Amino acid sequence: MSPVTSPPWRMKAVLLERSPAMITSPRPLAATVEPIVAVPTLITSDSRMPSRMSGVASGSSTVDFTLGLDGDVDGMVHLSDLDWKRPGEQVIEEYKKGDRVKAKVLDVDVEKERISLGIKQLADDPMETAGDLKKGSVVTCEVTEVKDAGIEVKIVGGDLTTFIKRSELARDRAEQRPERFSVGQKVDARVIQFDRRTHKVQVSIKALEVAEEKEAIAQYGSTDSGATLGDILGTALKRATEKPAEKKEAEKKEEEE
Repeated sequence: MSPVTSPPWRMKAVLLERSPAMITSPRPLAATVEPIVAVPTLITSDSRMPSRMSGVASGSSTVDFTLGLDGDVDGMVHLSDLDWKRPGEQVIEEYKKGDRVKAKVLDVDVEKERISLGIKQLADDPMETAGDLKKGSVVTCEVTEVKDAGIEVKIVGGDLTTFIKRSELARDRAEQRPERFSVGQKVDARVIQFDRRTHKVQVSIKALEVAEEKEAIAQYGSTDSGATLGDILGTALKRATEKPAEKKEAEKKEEEE
């Protein structure tokens, strides 16, 4: 099949000559046929579309990012499909015009000859590792970076990462210091926000400390009885480290008193 008649080509006729006799002349007009644009076969049949492809960054707008693909076809990456964890408006700054970028094919519109692409989809959705995580869960986190405003952490046992801001590092203001943490250190925290749809996860050390304090007061007494908060928490800590036999004996003694 010749290139001129191949299905992936759209054509236009270019008139080469014109004369008054054209209107009555039985002869066909002299013309040439040339392609307007080569439309790749992958646009005419998404069943043959590769799952991944690469293109050259050619521009961006407030809503999407354009990749120039082979055959003069543009692939569009919506800003929400740039990164699982960060906003597209922030991630787009990392790309420059002319960069070769890999992406995953998300959808093909044959009529509009448009391909929707995703860059974040090249990697697995970190939410898939969240399991039964929910708001209120207690998790162990590993510190990955220490900043002036707080600490970056990764939730142990999955691929979820989040940022604990300074005000959530401790219940006591004096302890809300990022510099007291170090990279690689493990800390426990409470999940205070969890949204699978928006991929938002927030954890707080402060929230965990407050919850533990309330639990200790409920179990071992209140400050209204004259005991200090330090006494109550000290008792709770002692009970947590006691051996089962010792713990049972202490509880029996309290009942007798």
